[in-house]
Amino acid sequence: YSEMGRPSIAPEMLLRAMLLQAFYSIRSERQLMERLECDLLSRWFVGLGVDEPVWDHSTFSRNRDRLLEGDIAASFLAAVLSQPRVRKLLSTEHFSVDGTLIEAWASMKSFRPKDGSGEPPEPPSGRNAEVDFRGETRSNATHASTTDPDAKLYRKGLGKEAKLYFMGHALMENRSGLLVGTCLTPADGHAERVAALAMIEPHADRPRPITVGADKAFDAEDFVNELRTMNVTPHVAQNTSGRRSAIDGRTTRHRGYAASQRIRKRIEEAFGWIKTVAGLRRTMLRGLAKVGWTFAFTAAAYNLIRLPKLLAASP
Repeated sequence: YSEMGRPSIAPEMLLRAMLLQAFYSIRSERQLMERLECDLLSRWFVGLGVDEPVWDHSTFSRNRDRLLEGDIAASFLAAVLSQPRVRKLLSTEHFSVDGTLIEAWASMKSFRPKDGSGEPPEPPSGRNAEVDFRGETRSNATHASTTDPDAKLYRKGLGKEAKLYFMGHALMENRSGLLVGTCLTPADGHAERVAALAMIEPHADRPRPITVGADKAFDAEDFVNELRTMNVTPHVAQNTSGRRSAIDGRTTRHRGYAASQRIRKRIEEAFGWIKTVAGLRRTMLRGLAKVGWTFAFTAAAYNLIRLPKLLAASP
């Protein structure tokens, strides 16, 4: 081997360091390296000796593409859930699904017409260009971000401002509240239902029907019918605001429906941890693949945070 360049670093050491970054809300790889420089417990967890030098922060950027190619985040999540003691905690019949918005690492000034028109004038040296959006109609059909083309303009609700977002989706089992599947898509009004079907399908191949709890955004006739075709009982909250719900009394009369509606809200705890503690309220990466990898990895980190108490309480 050539003696030029930096020495290689074992991938598992990098993954351990990234877990520390999620556990302790460390905002950047530079700060992570500063912590490893002086924190002996972090060094022990990662596998660095007391007198070994820490890595350069750019090591993570250079190795992130390799981790993407190997789909390491999804494999790591699956490996955590496949442990024998963990499998006993998981429900194989009752699930909940939901989605959350992740703000993209892109400014609204980068959201420009796709045809190249409306370019701002050349700004003075050292300043951003002045842009006036008032009265301008912008949409994903005609505009795209020059910083992160995968990010889409989306509004949380009426009266809310529109921003560039991704949409993260998660599937939770209802017994212990652990995440068993994740997916990231461009922010779109139909993305939640499409992603939910993709995550549910691998768990639906059972002789007995499984149940899936969800909020009112999933109360759509095509989604409910698709679930029933997959031998899944849809425990979806009824949306009766000026419309007819796709969920009728055949489903709501059972006690299991009320239990699913109560437990499904626990998925918000996972989203809260991922966005607040792990720092994914606004991602610092660009591109659907990289942000999706980070979302899946932080979901595995969330499971690891919850598992010690769950395992201690289990017989």
